Amino acid sequence: MSASVAVDVEGRTLRLSNLDKVLYPAVGLTKGEMIAYYTAVAPVLLPHLAGRPLTVKRYPGGVDGPSFYEKNASRGTPDWVRTVRLPAPGSTKNRDEIDYVVVEELATLVWLANLAALELHTPQWKVGPRGGVRGADQLVLDLDPGAPATVVECCRVALLLRDALVADGLAPVAKTSGSKGLQVYAALAEVDPDRASRYAHELAKRLEAEHPDLVVSRMTKALRPGKVLLDWSQNNAAKTTVSVYSLRARPTATVSAPVSWAEVGAGAAGAPLALTQADVLARLADGDLFAPLLAADRPALP
Repeated sequence: MSASVAVDVEGRTLRLSNLDKVLYPAVGLTKGEMIAYYTAVAPVLLPHLAGRPLTVKRYPGGVDGPSFYEKNASRGTPDWVRTVRLPAPGSTKNRDEIDYVVVEELATLVWLANLAALELHTPQWKVGPRGGVRGADQLVLDLDPGAPATVVECCRVALLLRDALVADGLAPVAKTSGSKGLQVYAALAEVDPDRASRYAHELAKRLEAEHPDLVVSRMTKALRPGKVLLDWSQNNAAKTTVSVYSLRARPTATVSAPVSWAEVGAGAAGAPLALTQADVLARLADGDLFAPLLAADRPALP
């Protein structure tokens, strides 16, 4: 392995280590290339992370090795990294509070990447400048196919979901999960997360009633084969969802990547809809398809 190197990131000095370590053996992607990916996507990724307490999934030995979720800021966190202390009800580690990292500059993103934090997960709410918890400002519905259903069926459900959200005055956008399915988001005027969760649940039940052969709104495994689970529960304030532009720990270094509704339509007809880090880098010049989630003028939840 290569020795550690000191780098300057926008005025912050970071020491990066083991840059030639292969994290994705199937495609030969190294830690250095992973850090380069996150550096390249930072202009579109950082606005979506800003203000959101972060949970990371770390793979110190690469995607074929052990991994662990980390909510609490790790030992040795630089003093310039923003952290926010929040209550931790139900913590599996018996903590009353957790010091979350909040990513608001490139140096923090690079520091996390150097820790092999491949996956970035965020809630649907933010904290304010002084750490106060705000309401949900976005809605998410996670579309998960039950075999033999695939992403093709997810795309068909996503189109139904888009039409329902538009009819309710929202402006949905879609992204791949980076795994098997899709996720549909919509910006919201700030609202109590419980209300957002109830809305998502009612919407999922409505689509299940209208399309019983395609959609299921309940987690029960026996109900899921051949259908798409429309998981509304990610709107719970205690839950997180993989961030847009986050890498996933899949063999080919897929990304939870924004896709256009035209691409979703093509996916419903069978076109491939899995984007790798190389694909995402090639699309950066086209702008951020998730920019509607950053709009200042946000529609109210109906």
